[in-house]
Amino acid sequence: MAKKKKIENKLSTFTSVILGIFADQPFRPKNYKQVCKIMGIKDLAGKDVVYKLLIDLKDKGLLQEERPYSYVMSKAGMAQFGPKTKYVEGTVEMKSTGKAYVIRDDEDGEDIFIAANNTYKALHGDRVRVAMFPKRNNSKPEGEIVEVLERRHTDFVGLLSISHGYVYVRPDVDWMPVDIFIPRGDLHGAKDGQKVIAHLVDWPDGSGNPFGEITRVLGKPGENDVEMESILAAHEYPIEFPEEVEKEASKIPSKISRDEIKRRRDFRKVFTITIDPADAKDFDDAISLQKLPNGHWEVGVHIADVSHYVQPGSAIDKEALNRGTSVYLVDRTIPMLPEKLCNNVCSLRPDEEKLTFSVVFEMDDEAKIYDRWIGKTIIKSCRRYTYEEVQTMIEGGEGDYKNEILTFHNLATKLREQRMALGSINFHSEEVKFVLDENKKPIDTYVRVQNESHELIEDFMLLANRTVAETFGKPESKWHNNTFVYRIHDEPNPEKINKFMLLISRLGYTMDLSSRSSLVRSYNKLFEDVEGKGEKNLIETVAVRTMAKAKYSTDNIGHYGLAFDYYTHFTSPIRRYPDLMVHRLIDRYLIEGQGSADKKAYEEMCEHSSEMEKQAEEMERQSIKYKQAEYLQDKIGQVFEGLVSGVSKWGLFVELKGNKCEGLVRYEDLPGDYYYLDDDNFRVIGQETGRIIQLGDEVRVRVKAVDLFKHKMDFEMLADMPAPLKKSKQKKRLY
Repeated sequence: MAKKKKIENKLSTFTSVILGIFADQPFRPKNYKQVCKIMGIKDLAGKDVVYKLLIDLKDKGLLQEERPYSYVMSKAGMAQFGPKTKYVEGTVEMKSTGKAYVIRDDEDGEDIFIAANNTYKALHGDRVRVAMFPKRNNSKPEGEIVEVLERRHTDFVGLLSISHGYVYVRPDVDWMPVDIFIPRGDLHGAKDGQKVIAHLVDWPDGSGNPFGEITRVLGKPGENDVEMESILAAHEYPIEFPEEVEKEASKIPSKISRDEIKRRRDFRKVFTITIDPADAKDFDDAISLQKLPNGHWEVGVHIADVSHYVQPGSAIDKEALNRGTSVYLVDRTIPMLPEKLCNNVCSLRPDEEKLTFSVVFEMDDEAKIYDRWIGKTIIKSCRRYTYEEVQTMIEGGEGDYKNEILTFHNLATKLREQRMALGSINFHSEEVKFVLDENKKPIDTYVRVQNESHELIEDFMLLANRTVAETFGKPESKWHNNTFVYRIHDEPNPEKINKFMLLISRLGYTMDLSSRSSLVRSYNKLFEDVEGKGEKNLIETVAVRTMAKAKYSTDNIGHYGLAFDYYTHFTSPIRRYPDLMVHRLIDRYLIEGQGSADKKAYEEMCEHSSEMEKQAEEMERQSIKYKQAEYLQDKIGQVFEGLVSGVSKWGLFVELKGNKCEGLVRYEDLPGDYYYLDDDNFRVIGQETGRIIQLGDEVRVRVKAVDLFKHKMDFEMLADMPAPLKKSKQKKRLY
């Protein structure tokens, strides 16, 4: 007996040593010969013991066979004998394949890869705790989600399906890897095939699917209102205002008291106008003009004084902060403020006295500024213009107050020239618009390009925003240490810039990166050179993507794209909450003379506003995608000209000319050859023919299929393919 126990103890020591070897390199496979070499075992008896022990450890689940007779440590082995697990917290970014990445809270290191079978119960946007795996050589960090700390999404829009006795909701979003199981008692009247909102109630241990209940029936898929409301609901953006908010808004007086007028600078007799889109109802900015005795111009930028009506902590204020911004879908606007405020009391409608917050400038004919003033005012707009009316006068046509309009235009042009000379990047923007019938079905599309009438207003708004930020942020300002809200824009990512340079070099252009001013000149020259050419949309789109995303912050780093050291958002408080925050801070410091506001509270509001801005942009994009899919739904089989707008592992993305509908041409729908991806050079190459298709190429495609449910379009490319790329091409220098 004693002899047998001694042998077991020896084997136990063997086991510990072997498991220690695998724990040191848990993902590197080893066979019994490699283990023996590490342990210094050379005799056959010892090797036989190791061989049998490896099989025994596999049978016990402590090792797993990676390939025949070659083992790695299993999860169970790691749990018992592996190194101490490190835990990291972060936010989940879920992919449509089911795998995920976790963006670390500590921002210390790379994102953590999570295999599809290691995501636990986590969903996109959740804050989670991750158990880190030991790092393999130079591989990326990898781990397993072990706990959901905070659920980001609990309500999901999707299609209700009843099949073989089971009821489940298939969510619209690509990143949701599982369906939501609905007990029959929680249907609440919903029927098979309807669009619904499902609230996630529980995710029991051992269940592959979460359990939910139907909280709202949206209606039949494909109906316009159902699809638009689905987009809002998917982002948990409220469609209607709470009763408490509407009741509070109804009590706001429309009439302005005499005492309030006395407290303000009076512009009611000064020439004042608004310029907005034809379908606009919320006019939050106006401009005024008058000649001064010294021959200079007094130009006023007047912004709706929302802060006068919306008090901090009120029901309206809380709801406005929650929304963060108004949302502009294809067929409707979902406002940040109740209609009484955004379209009535605060809207700077013509021939109505309105309370405003203003920045007033004294400038000469060259737009040189001699003086500026910031304060509360009262105005009375004498004319509401559309952009089209103003553009007509700029181009030589007739219209009301033409001389004043042309004076505004001249001053705005001078301001723009000054801004560009200082290094502002002249990004162009195009907006997809739809012609809708009485049922809101798209019957035509067009692209609205920003013209001089848009730039006229833009330049005065930029000036006002910049002036406000400089007034409170510059070192010489007595408020420069006080909390303030800035619109910041960081320098571009060098990796994105390099990729962009690769792209444009293949299209025959170059850029100068030797300094910021050289880079800006290159950008602006590039935009001039591509005007009217096939690659215009592609280059402008990718150029924007090279830039960091602008956001709100109480810590100022300047605005790279505009080349402003100080910049904020002051000019749209009806539709952007940060502008309302800025108005309150100006009032606090400049008018009330109070001390600094709570920086932490304002920074939290800035972060929330930045996040809501991104969500609003995504909702707007989704509504455009839906209408584009709807527009092409009855055009299956039709042929269109387009531009290659993206290259991916799934195929080529093609944007149709004119309507800007973007669809995917899968590799199997590329005729005449098998194509492989050359990702670094934004192209695919035919294996047999050597034919190249790259970003910006003009192609002809046929509409193959439209998935209205997923807002996706599939194309197939016609045989008249782009010619192979020429090896030598004259490059244009942009500096």
